[in-house]
Amino acid sequence: MAALDLNTVSAVIFDTDGVVTDSARVHAAAWKHVFDTFLTGRGGRPFDIREDYLRYVDGRPRHDGVRTFLASRGITLPEEAPPGTPSVRSLAEAKDALFLEQLERYGVAAFPGTVALLHDLRHRGARTAVVSASRNCSRVVTAAAVAHLFDVLVDGNDAARLGLPGKPDPALFLEAARRLGVAPERAAVVEDALPGVEAGRRGGFGLVVGVDRTGGGAAGLAAAGADIVVADLDELEVTGRVPVNTG
Repeated sequence: MAALDLNTVSAVIFDTDGVVTDSARVHAAAWKHVFDTFLTGRGGRPFDIREDYLRYVDGRPRHDGVRTFLASRGITLPEEAPPGTPSVRSLAEAKDALFLEQLERYGVAAFPGTVALLHDLRHRGARTAVVSASRNCSRVVTAAAVAHLFDVLVDGNDAARLGLPGKPDPALFLEAARRLGVAPERAAVVEDALPGVEAGRRGGFGLVVGVDRTGGGAAGLAAAGADIVVADLDELEVTGRVPVNTG
């Protein structure tokens, strides 16, 4: 069994969608609806939930996801345009509205293996953070009833306020480590997206865990920089304990 040793790392930083909450599929479905509607009549190949979502959208800020996916189809749009005219902003806003509608209607669940891991980590003295490029991170973890399991939350609102670039730049993870009061080499990153795994490696984190829930993505996650790849976080054994600071 893969191990996370708290004698080596004392904090763990989790990506949100697909790692903590089962919301990646809701994001992917919203993107497919928006992109396929846009591509209708333009002759573009439809959005593939498995390949296109993971390659071009997952883990990126919404506007970056729009640009990256459309570039894969040889399409460029203006950043903004008059109402009724497609733009990067209009597609991003349409996707966000659809995602929030689905979240409000159906809610979202946390993965049991992740919840169990969070309880174990905190019982052993580790600090935890949740990170997302989305501005809806707080709403998502609150809806999933896991917000109390994190010491720190860094999301798209923080990125906009602080001018932090999106993944694969490690800025979001580094900000989470800073708020946790831990050096990157003493923290682990848990990610399911290739840009997020790359960000963890580029940020110099002590351990990068890739989560491959769909199967078939382990080689890609390892190539992007994951030290360990698991299908679910219940496969990750926690060892050791973070010493109590009696200061």
